[in-house]
Amino acid sequence: PVRVTVAQSTAGGETVRLTGDVRAQETVLLGFKTGGRRVTRTVNVGDTVEAGDLLARLEDATQLNTVQAAKAELSAAEGDVDRTETDYGRQAELLERGFTTRQRYDTALQVLRQAQSRADAARAQLANAQETLSFTALYADAPGVVTAVGAEPGEVVAAGAMTVQVARDNGRDAVFDVPERLISTVDPNAVIDVSLVSNPDAVATGRVREVAPEADPVTRTFQVRVGLSDVPDSFRLGSGVTGTVTLAGTAATPLPASALTTVEGAPAVFVVDPEAGVVSLRQVEIGKFDLAQVRVTGGLEDGDVVVTAGVQALRPGQPVRIGEGG
Repeated sequence: PVRVTVAQSTAGGETVRLTGDVRAQETVLLGFKTGGRRVTRTVNVGDTVEAGDLLARLEDATQLNTVQAAKAELSAAEGDVDRTETDYGRQAELLERGFTTRQRYDTALQVLRQAQSRADAARAQLANAQETLSFTALYADAPGVVTAVGAEPGEVVAAGAMTVQVARDNGRDAVFDVPERLISTVDPNAVIDVSLVSNPDAVATGRVREVAPEADPVTRTFQVRVGLSDVPDSFRLGSGVTGTVTLAGTAATPLPASALTTVEGAPAVFVVDPEAGVVSLRQVEIGKFDLAQVRVTGGLEDGDVVVTAGVQALRPGQPVRIGEGG
């Protein structure tokens, strides 16, 4: 009597599990375009913001004064335009009647054009002053969550310095540090199962979105970002997650290690002929093995009946009987 199993191949490759965390696909550092003393900040870490929400404001007394001065300059310039237009119109009418000289007409036209140019320059200065004033207010450019803040109100900040860090609500990534040996063996289009460490029932799927071009100089691992789809609400930023993926590899048939024997120094197994009730010795190729299991990559077909116990007492052509539990 022998114990047997029916050969059934499975997808090749090793199943790998790595631990990472959840991050936003896009994290932006928002800052002022001009320097100054911060007077207010309307958000804190963890606050949710929408596009257009006020985040912080700088002291704007100087910018307001500049705007007022530009408005006064524009008003004066526009007054000069009105006056010179009147003079030019009078000179044009007198010239048509022959009561003035061409020289006076040309002079009035030149003065009018100069006044118009000064008015155009004043409008441009006012626009620049208003734009500079707008730089003292910082607004959110997209919906998201505040993940960090910069200097506190009252501090002087430089232009471009980080004031608020926002994780945008346009997607979530699972980020893993992947050893170099795995980078080339993972199918770039493979679907990766991602679950929360704290709640394995919360699961999302994703695909590799980005692989760091350079390894970390300390850990020698590559940062891999997996874009997630159908993300549960429990996948909060910073949550620990586990990613599971099957590496590329050859399909193989798993067998108990007790099924393995040798023929002429090569690995082999005994296969039962169900009709004749006898066994034959078949040479096989082994892909991976340990003390409990071997993975046969060649020499067997699905449906072959393989002896898993009692191989030490068998010889090719020997009649056998499938024992209980076999």
